[in-house]
Amino acid sequence: MTETQTKTSSPEFRAAAGAMDGLRNDLMRDVLAYRPLPPLNPDGRLIRRLPEGLRKVAVWTPHTLVLFAAFLVMMAGFSEWEFRLLMGLVPAIPVAMTLVRPVAAFWASILGTVLCAVLGSDGLWGPSAFMAQIVVLVVVAARTRPRTAAWMWLLILLFGVFLEGGDPSITAPVVTLSAFALLVVAVVQIRRDAEREVTVQRTVTAVERDRRTLLEERTTIARELHDVVAHHMSVVAIQAEAAPYRVENPPPELEQAFVTIRENAVAALTELRRVLGVVRAEDYEAPDAPQPTLAALDGLLDNVRETGLETEKVITGAVRELPQGVELSAYRIVQEALSNSLRHAPGASARVELGYVLGGLGLRVVNGPPRGLVKPSPGAGHGITGMRERVAMLNGEMTAGTTEDGGYEIAVFLPVPLSDGPEPRGTAGSTADATGDADTVVVERGGA
Repeated sequence: MTETQTKTSSPEFRAAAGAMDGLRNDLMRDVLAYRPLPPLNPDGRLIRRLPEGLRKVAVWTPHTLVLFAAFLVMMAGFSEWEFRLLMGLVPAIPVAMTLVRPVAAFWASILGTVLCAVLGSDGLWGPSAFMAQIVVLVVVAARTRPRTAAWMWLLILLFGVFLEGGDPSITAPVVTLSAFALLVVAVVQIRRDAEREVTVQRTVTAVERDRRTLLEERTTIARELHDVVAHHMSVVAIQAEAAPYRVENPPPELEQAFVTIRENAVAALTELRRVLGVVRAEDYEAPDAPQPTLAALDGLLDNVRETGLETEKVITGAVRELPQGVELSAYRIVQEALSNSLRHAPGASARVELGYVLGGLGLRVVNGPPRGLVKPSPGAGHGITGMRERVAMLNGEMTAGTTEDGGYEIAVFLPVPLSDGPEPRGTAGSTADATGDADTVVVERGGA
């Protein structure tokens, strides 16, 4: 019993069993399955270069070639004086069948070869049978897989040797020519499958890279907003602790309410730091300075001008303080947009526009076309992704694209509910009344 199990589970036995399973799956299962040959891709490398009219016809090129080969096989069969029509049609039918039923066409070609050998006078491989067998092998191999091509070649060899009484010399021409043809088809198939696999891997890699970029940008935003949220929570905790001392003889219920508020604020701040620890990198160092706001925008523009980028700032509307998250995101968007201008548009000028409206903040950064040599950027394309993430976080809108003169424009709107905005404040060169309804325009220009 043990010896029998060893024999049946040996590598040789498994290889033979696998080979027979491959033969059954490729050439004996679903022999009459309907598998029409699809047209070529109209967006292929060669077809897409053709005019529109020729493109619709060119997609049917394989079908035309197969039918033309069937016509040649039929003409070769007409050279037989006896049974001329039969000798032409019998081998031509399997060639045409390869367009719709490739496996059945292979077996039909073998039967047609036998019939032509019986009725004809040229032996087993007459002109029409020879041509038909080569065409059928090539087309069926191109439509299946290299393993199927190997099985078909082996069956043709055994078929020819068996019918010729063991003499391989008569079958040698068809076997030799078909071997070269099938080898070429197999090489083309393997190369095509490899290219398809590479394309799939590139697509998966691009998707994973975009996803990783998105997560990195969200992590960066979470780190930056930590300071803003932590500040507000700390203020809530301090005010809740100090509030009872501002009221003379506060009732116990009020004191307990403030204690609860402070405890909840401290707990929320602790949880916030714990969550941030999950997304923080091991080498991350917390910034020493507070997160920047639009009040620090002039310093950013001065630094950019020192690098040689001519910039212009335009402010419209009543300037006012906005929520810290909005101001931080607006500052980072301007910072990244100007960095992109330095990298991708050397020698161009940039314009930064801030529009304070009742519903929020309008932001526009536009640069002209590059005037110098544009060097390849080593970046991974995180800039636009980070901007969109910041805008989406604030339920805003953003558009980015090239301008008519060859420059680039980024337009953003960040909504701010009226209840979230502090009182308007004045700036140098601008005036605003207490209601924030007076519109102002501030234009600042600078260059290197």
